[in-house]
Amino acid sequence: RLQKLKEMFISKFGSAPKFYARAPGRVNLIGEHIDYCGYAVLPMAIEQDILIAVEPVQTQVVQLANTNSSYLDFSTSVNNIQINKTKPLWHNYFLCGLKGIQEHFGLNNPTGMNCLLDGTIPPSSGLSSSSALVCCAGLVTLRANGKTLSKVELAEICTKSEHYIGTEGGGMDQSISFLAEEGTAKLIEFSPLRATDVRLPSGATFVIANSCVEMNKAATSHYNIRVMECRLATKLLSKSKGLDWKKMLRLHDVQTKLGVSLEEMLTIVEEVLHPEPYSTEEICKCLGISLEELRSQILSQNMQDVSTFKLYQRAKHVYSEAARVLEFKKICSEAPANALQLLGELMNQSHISCREMYECSSPELDRLVDICLQFGAIGSRLTGAGWGGCTVSMVPTDKLNTFLKNVQKAYYQTDGQRLAVENNSLFATKPGRGALVFVEA
Repeated sequence: RLQKLKEMFISKFGSAPKFYARAPGRVNLIGEHIDYCGYAVLPMAIEQDILIAVEPVQTQVVQLANTNSSYLDFSTSVNNIQINKTKPLWHNYFLCGLKGIQEHFGLNNPTGMNCLLDGTIPPSSGLSSSSALVCCAGLVTLRANGKTLSKVELAEICTKSEHYIGTEGGGMDQSISFLAEEGTAKLIEFSPLRATDVRLPSGATFVIANSCVEMNKAATSHYNIRVMECRLATKLLSKSKGLDWKKMLRLHDVQTKLGVSLEEMLTIVEEVLHPEPYSTEEICKCLGISLEELRSQILSQNMQDVSTFKLYQRAKHVYSEAARVLEFKKICSEAPANALQLLGELMNQSHISCREMYECSSPELDRLVDICLQFGAIGSRLTGAGWGGCTVSMVPTDKLNTFLKNVQKAYYQTDGQRLAVENNSLFATKPGRGALVFVEA
């Protein structure tokens, strides 16, 4: 693959690349939609990745090309980075990483670059292809400009810089992309960012299945509405408990301030919030503010026209999912005899909560989860933002081959469109290594 990339680079730019950078995609085993609420998540890096061949150049121009001809070439001056939020094209994700590093170091005359990108992560599949591209671009820019940072600093900069494209993500994708190590999943905690090894039990394999429904986070408002619903739930819960609600941004902050357990937070949600959607008027009344204040101080620019918000369901999902993550890690550490059954049950509960409380599943994802469970998965759930993308299933290793055959037949071979992409759509994966830069020997 590297040789092929090098040959393409030479025919494209007329000279050889000086170095390469790679950043992996990831699968989140459990802990969906809670990183931006401040809670720990449990992902692992996958073998699929973004690989970029790079040659720093004297001109202050970045030229980007892609081995996939459906992604058009792009070039821009390094001193004038414009990121278009309305149309999240592939090169904009590269520019996010580039701009993040430039701004961090205050680079006045950054190095120009020729870059050729090759990706093996299926796009818009919930396996973090866009964040891997942001991370890889950050790494490339760092190296080309002769700067150094720790992996944790890089992860934090790339998390912030992905916000340039309008996605209000929480940092899981960038953190696992940099901090992953081969052979182990990671519990990733935030503020401060830290990663702890989680040894997955032997006897089971994780299988990723793509629903073949694309979901592009930045191009949809679903994702950002959920972020806002969690923020509003934070405000209402804080206010009801006499906390300084104006300063509270994440559901985790409420728990920390109150000093209670996740189980107790679930009880508080039941007491304080009602299952019916909240109108903007009711939210204003609860907080004692005007609609103008709500719009200017709390709602983000792209939320001004949303008139109802589901707060009870979102808070319930976040607190229960945060508890499932901690339980998952505990089971992996203690390794009881029935560990696989217990972990599978947590994955199944997670999917039900994503489907019913967070409403981020889709008919295809639900069908795929059912098929996976029917053919022997111990646990199966959507992974990534949802509304399309992939499922992750835990399958007994001795049943893996029959499982793959049956799922292929039941889901992919019944539909012409899915059949066309089935080769890259269903695969077993092991925890892979994190992002790195390398130079050919």
